[in-house]
Amino acid sequence: MTETDLGQRMNEDGDSVIDGDADEPLIRLGRGSVLLILVAVFIISGCGIIYELLIGSISSYFIGNSVKQYSLTIGFFLFAMGIGSWLSRMIRQKLLQRFVALEIWLGFFGGMTVPFLYVAYTYTNMYQYFMLIQVMILGTFIGLEIPLLTRLLRAKGTLRVLLSNVFAMDYLGALAAALLFPFLLFPMLGSMYSSLLTGAVNVAVGIVVLQLVSHNLKKEELVSLMLQIGFVCAALFLMASKSDHLLEQWEDALYQGQIVHNEESQYQKIVLTRWHGGTWLYLNEHLQFSSLDEHRYHEALVHPAMSLASNHERVLVIGGGDGLAAREILKYPGVRHVDLVDIDPAMTRLGTRNIFLTDLNNNSLSRQQVKVINEDAFIYLQRPHQKYGVIIIDLPDPREEGLGKLYSVEIYRLCRRHLSPGGLMVCQSTSPFFARKAYWCIGATIRAAGFQVHSYNAYVPSFGLWGFHLGVPVSEETTGRSITKVAFDPRHIELKVKTRFLYKELFQQMFQFDGDTDEVEVEPNTLDRPKLAGYYREGYDNW
Repeated sequence: MTETDLGQRMNEDGDSVIDGDADEPLIRLGRGSVLLILVAVFIISGCGIIYELLIGSISSYFIGNSVKQYSLTIGFFLFAMGIGSWLSRMIRQKLLQRFVALEIWLGFFGGMTVPFLYVAYTYTNMYQYFMLIQVMILGTFIGLEIPLLTRLLRAKGTLRVLLSNVFAMDYLGALAAALLFPFLLFPMLGSMYSSLLTGAVNVAVGIVVLQLVSHNLKKEELVSLMLQIGFVCAALFLMASKSDHLLEQWEDALYQGQIVHNEESQYQKIVLTRWHGGTWLYLNEHLQFSSLDEHRYHEALVHPAMSLASNHERVLVIGGGDGLAAREILKYPGVRHVDLVDIDPAMTRLGTRNIFLTDLNNNSLSRQQVKVINEDAFIYLQRPHQKYGVIIIDLPDPREEGLGKLYSVEIYRLCRRHLSPGGLMVCQSTSPFFARKAYWCIGATIRAAGFQVHSYNAYVPSFGLWGFHLGVPVSEETTGRSITKVAFDPRHIELKVKTRFLYKELFQQMFQFDGDTDEVEVEPNTLDRPKLAGYYREGYDNW
């Protein structure tokens, strides 16, 4: 086989110059057109990354386990891109026309990514399969892009220079999208409009390339592409104009009651609903409380630690952005200062300003004793602070590894460091019935961090049997390695404030576990070996 058969020739420097397939004549492009096509490479690469991030984030919201969702998304995306690159060899004629059509339909399928995922989650029980189908379609289309563009540019320089230019713009576009998505696009537009806008950008790339070289196309080819552009643009515009109404319909099917607040923050999706005269809060589609029975949960979480601690003048709340735990804390006249550390300002803003929440939390977040700090608790605890008499951990369940770090040995050790003598820590710890291993894993983790652990549970109708762990720091002798156990029996409690649900005799019974919920052998959760999220999913997958 000769070099001519390979479609290559050598320039005077000995570099290969691609002439392309013998059955596809070269398209002569001016310098300005070449530059615009390289910019197109930059843009389409960014669009591909945004589609990946949208699918990964939406899937994490819907079904949790962000590590799994992003792994599946990235892995199958790359696999599909490989298929697309391989299939590109079969396109031997009308490269320009095929590339423009590819961008048009990539804009359609990419723009409809989020609507498609919402429909799949709302109306089917096979979300994961539909998500992977979407990934394969988009990945295959994206895999076709770079090979086709490279062949369109083949007349402009050596193979060495051409590939370096194309791949440099490709990687730069990926970086730009990776920065644009979390800091600008997603927070400002949300997932739906981000998806539609990115699809429109893909279509715009096709339009620009079409205008650059429309003189190379036959009239009927040009008309066909223009009709396709018109159809896809109309579909994207129609979806954008109806998106708010459609989202409301889809989410009404997911939530109980009327949605009164719907927000996608940088960290989570926050939905507040009203139903049967009550208020319901959902984070990432998961119920956090119902006003009909939240007092049972918050009293069980707050009052044992507050009543048993030797000093509760200073209290730290980790999470609790709804202000309901703070409401219970402020019932104690001895409380002088409460630091509430919640990473999401959107959540604490809602707890401060939304009339349904402020009525429920008695404006606790606006009280002068309370200081709201929007920061990652793990980072907050690494700095020195005046010690606390009580630390209350009121976080969402550890559905994924990102939240699991806030239930780790490392963070409990940091909490222990910030407790004053006689101080106590309490942690909401999911259900000992539905997620038995996860519940006892949290207890084992607190114990590994240097606490005595006293485990108890309460029945909350919205969630079923719910569990908590009360941690008492263990004191180590200054000589030797022996450990002195603190004389502490939480059953000897005197509740010092008025409560609706909790009373002394009931609390003494809450330390009992039956054969379905009693302790099982599990490993503690650490940053290096994040076991908890796996235990949690294993438990709830059975339900």
